[in-house]
Amino acid sequence: MSLKFSVLASGSTGNALFVGTEKQKFLVDAGLSGKKLEELLAKAHIDPKEIDGLLVTHEHSDHIKGLGIFARRYKLPIYANEKTWQAMERSIGEIPLEQKFHFDMESVKTFHDLDVESFGVSHDAAEPMFYVFHHEGKKLSLATDLGYVSERIKGTIRDSDMLIFEANHDINMLMMGRYPWNVKRRILGDMGHVSNEDAAVALADIIGEKTKRIYLAHLSKDNNMKDLARLSVQQSLEQNGFSVGEQFDLYDTDPTTPTLLTKI
Repeated sequence: MSLKFSVLASGSTGNALFVGTEKQKFLVDAGLSGKKLEELLAKAHIDPKEIDGLLVTHEHSDHIKGLGIFARRYKLPIYANEKTWQAMERSIGEIPLEQKFHFDMESVKTFHDLDVESFGVSHDAAEPMFYVFHHEGKKLSLATDLGYVSERIKGTIRDSDMLIFEANHDINMLMMGRYPWNVKRRILGDMGHVSNEDAAVALADIIGEKTKRIYLAHLSKDNNMKDLARLSVQQSLEQNGFSVGEQFDLYDTDPTTPTLLTKI
């Protein structure tokens, strides 16, 4: 019995995460086309027919693009909070009533052998929330689309065995890039995204003795690079006394290639 996961896709072009146990399997977000989601699941050696449900973090298109199609195709229940349901219903098409479920922010639901805990984040969506997965003493946390990382969020995800955490942009690349100022201001604001630098500062307060793997996620395709994000975070953590590669490892995520299906 183990908790398994694969970051199927992560980035500004689309996001999806597979999390599962022997008895319960979820797709968190479906921010790519139905066809692309099936291709990514196949690459990760996951049968979409084994998925039991869909968890939604928020209504932005890079998180729900294929949600309606995938749910209808495989007759899957969708879980989201009320404000997210209201915000995304026009975008995902008609969903049968028996497939629509509410999952309140700051609550815990138990699905067979998997406990799922939701927590709110600061982001420019209706009521964005992310998830912590608990199974037999193991803990996997997903936290992206963070305007900033509050003490409450740190406490919720602290000492996770595995952590999928946002490192969206390099501040210098963003400031020198082609985005108009209003977009840059949104990204840098308290309801935008976390930079490489801020990610490292937050992770220094989140990493615990149990933490073994950290996946840097939701990288901007225009304002970041994998090597830059990883090196920036690693250098900052090592300056704070952490031993990357010994205490824990840092991993990349990708918008088109899933991470290896990993057991906790």
